[in-house]
Amino acid sequence: MKKAKTKILLAEDDQNLGMLLQDYLEMEGFEVRLCRDGEDGYKAFQNAHYDICILDVMMPKKDGFSLAKDIRSQDNTIPILFLTAKALTEDKIQGFQIGADDYITKPFNEEELVYRIKAILKRTSILQSNEEKILKLGKYTFDYEKQELIFGKENRRITSRESEILRLLILKKDNVLKREDALIAIWGENDYFHGRSFDVFITKLRKYLKNDPNLRIENIHGVGFMLTDKP
Repeated sequence: MKKAKTKILLAEDDQNLGMLLQDYLEMEGFEVRLCRDGEDGYKAFQNAHYDICILDVMMPKKDGFSLAKDIRSQDNTIPILFLTAKALTEDKIQGFQIGADDYITKPFNEEELVYRIKAILKRTSILQSNEEKILKLGKYTFDYEKQELIFGKENRRITSRESEILRLLILKKDNVLKREDALIAIWGENDYFHGRSFDVFITKLRKYLKNDPNLRIENIHGVGFMLTDKP
């Protein structure tokens, strides 16, 4: 049986860049739906299934951050990669707070974009994992195939990046998850910017786990984090 192509939603208002990226990605074996603004991007997202969304930040009618929020309100797990001319750390942090999986600043090399897409899809393709899919965590159950954190009758869908970080913490439970190891495993590189983003996700995970007072994500200064489950 022929393997289905990976479907990409590409929202980019620069006509020349959009067509260039669409042609290049299709040559690389992807199926691409190109939209010229955020509103068209959201309509396309509602009307079809996609494996990953690539969103320009600065677009007419609806910018990339607003589009990402709308997408996240419908699907909290689909990978999102931002394209932007902005290089400010604050803008990048905002993107990760919304739930982005990666960020690439214009101008960029098309080969790098493909590398990032494949890296994201590899990280989020949990069905290919041979590891145990449902993990117990104190009073919680974590189903990382469905990317759900379950507490009693409450089910919380979390992002693919949050799922990967929580999985690493659980696998290293009661041991230190080194910051450098986590950054390389999740982002493929260890740098200051990704470190800042990592801290944002840790803060979110602490909030998600607050219903069990025995669970703690401890900061091991200068080294990393440790997940513990002790009274």
